[in-house]
Amino acid sequence: MNAPAPTSPKIPEHDPEQVNVDPYSVPLDKLDVSNPYLFEADVHWPWFKRLRDEAPVHFCAESEFGPYWSITRYEDIMTVDTSHKIFSSEPAITIRDQDDDFQLPMFIAMDRPKHDVQRKTVSPTVGADALRYFEPIIRERTQDVLDNLPVGEPFNWVERVSIELTTRMLATLFDFPYEERSKLTWWSDMTTTLPGQGMVETEDEWKQEMLGCLEFFIGLWNERAKEPPSNDFISRLVHGEATKDMEPMEYLGNLLLLIVGGNDTTRSTMSSSVLCLDRHPEQFAEMKADPSLIPDMVSETIRWQTPLAHMRRTALEDTELGGQTIRKGDKVVMWYVSGNRDERFFDNPNDYDIHRENLRKHLSFGFGIHRCMGNRLAEMQLHTLWEEILARFDRVEVVGEPDRTLSVFVKGYRNLNVILHPKTS
Repeated sequence: MNAPAPTSPKIPEHDPEQVNVDPYSVPLDKLDVSNPYLFEADVHWPWFKRLRDEAPVHFCAESEFGPYWSITRYEDIMTVDTSHKIFSSEPAITIRDQDDDFQLPMFIAMDRPKHDVQRKTVSPTVGADALRYFEPIIRERTQDVLDNLPVGEPFNWVERVSIELTTRMLATLFDFPYEERSKLTWWSDMTTTLPGQGMVETEDEWKQEMLGCLEFFIGLWNERAKEPPSNDFISRLVHGEATKDMEPMEYLGNLLLLIVGGNDTTRSTMSSSVLCLDRHPEQFAEMKADPSLIPDMVSETIRWQTPLAHMRRTALEDTELGGQTIRKGDKVVMWYVSGNRDERFFDNPNDYDIHRENLRKHLSFGFGIHRCMGNRLAEMQLHTLWEEILARFDRVEVVGEPDRTLSVFVKGYRNLNVILHPKTS
């Protein structure tokens, strides 16, 4: 397996000043919620509320990502997410189109039957048997990370805990060289960044980084091809009947899917759970008194945070939704971040409430055939983290405001400074 060479489309140039605009001052047909600066500043909420209230199926004719439909209410998102014969996952699952000369096929951006066959090939790596094997590993690593944190002095929780724990888990899932595991974090962040926004300046630089990732993983592919099958993602792709002959760019696409999927949901929730419980000390006190509330806290945090802001589909035929006609070929964006705050489905959706009755019905893992494959593993990591936090610390105090990710897709954190207060009894 060998890697090909790159080329380059227009880089989106969003206006950072949009964060200061009142969304109700913008003509409805000009409303565009695809600016990553809105998410970085955490000011996107009124933009989506206006769409939910006034135009829940909304067409934006002009944006840096081209024309697209916004689906912002819970029930409409469910309709799109589960109507696979009308709304296709091909050719991409993000609002940004792929470059024609740098296509990255991946099974989440495929329809049946190919999607099902490829997903089935790798899913045992995070299946029930694997979870039983991972459980003691996750606990041991969580204890190790927490036991080596500074107590009583500020540090960045994202870097020291969220990234470290998710990267260790990714290394295990890929059977990746453990001492080089930081590469996985770099490639995960690189996958979802836009050129000119911090990590690389140009599209060609971004592509070179991706091809560097492919080159490294081709080396691992060739190693696994000489070994007996094992329960890691690479081995399953190498030895899978439906995947053993895949092209290099399809291999890269699936790698990036598995890296981002195994990283961002868990990483963002590990950070946001600390933020939420610091801001709601009464709920933290309840959970300390009754650790059986941890699973509810995890589900509510995943809803409240919504680690991936959207998923995109493409209409396969003319269809009607919410009184609007969506044409064949139109780009349709399901804003999970909006559906999880839909007042029609969740009572007081902007409140953080670990006692919420329907908290497990959040949209963050998706629904239908593309529902997050590793959701149980993510939840296990989060449950374990908080069990071990409660065993050690009286409080995780957030210091200052969080530094959020500049992205319209990944809704996460770059920095979250905290101070740990030790348990006194």
